[in-house]
Amino acid sequence: MEKKEFCQYGAYGIIIKEEKILLIKKNGGPYNGKLDLPGGTIEFQEKPEDTLKRELLEEVGIKVKNFKLFDADSVSFEWEFNNLLINGHHVGIFYRVLEFENDIQSSLNIDEVNDDSLGAEFYSISELNKDNLSLIALLELEKMGYNLK
Repeated sequence: MEKKEFCQYGAYGIIIKEEKILLIKKNGGPYNGKLDLPGGTIEFQEKPEDTLKRELLEEVGIKVKNFKLFDADSVSFEWEFNNLLINGHHVGIFYRVLEFENDIQSSLNIDEVNDDSLGAEFYSISELNKDNLSLIALLELEKMGYNLK
């Protein structure tokens, strides 16, 4: 099997209300079918804060108005795709979203702008399962002091 390495840099939003966290269901990529924080890849010459605003508008339909840097960290993983073994390194900058405009849209149409999310939903943190979360979502929840099953 052929091997490939890649590194991805992203900015992600953390929105928690009443012990529920906003997560998207991934459609494709190494986290396919898992729940993940809304956010995504930092584009060339884009500031992470601008990525946060763009991605949350694309994925959940909100305009971020106030946010605070929470963390920066990374995870490594292996992923098999089309007879290719991919060694990935995912670096994330995580923001607590404190204020936003518009209602959160639970499902946006998948198109060329929003091609990897099947929609957003608030999930009870106490009911989340480690196996159903992306590595970065799990990492950040644990840093906030949540012990998941």
